[in-house]
Amino acid sequence: MATTYTIAELAREFDITARAIRFYEDQGLLSPMREGQGGRNRVYTPRDRTRLKLTLRGKRLGLTLSEIKSIIDMYETPKDTVAQINRFLGVLAHQRETLEQQRADIEMSLAEISVHEEECRRLLAESDAAGTLLGEDAGEKDAA
Repeated sequence: MATTYTIAELAREFDITARAIRFYEDQGLLSPMREGQGGRNRVYTPRDRTRLKLTLRGKRLGLTLSEIKSIIDMYETPKDTVAQINRFLGVLAHQRETLEQQRADIEMSLAEISVHEEECRRLLAESDAAGTLLGEDAGEKDAA
């Protein structure tokens, strides 16, 4: 008999919740068999385990679930692997472009934050200097 997995085993192995696995099932990424009374128990095959692993890898790359499903489904019917690889390269190139734009946006935001921090520090330094002078003037007036 082929190796099978329970939802708890997969959740533990991949350090995710059973709820996440059920969500991926609802999205059509996994299709476990059903066993037990009324088909209440999900039974996952090595194919489901591999699809879950690829789904999690795709999420780490920042792909959407529909992109992940499209890529995984391409490999279900290995007719033209060159076309599949080219499509995957296209998805990866698009994701790289998106991430590089996000990085540029983040770097710009960080530069703006630095400018604002410097301005705030300058204002505080001026305020401290003015406060010290005002405090000294007030002390001199009290002494007179």
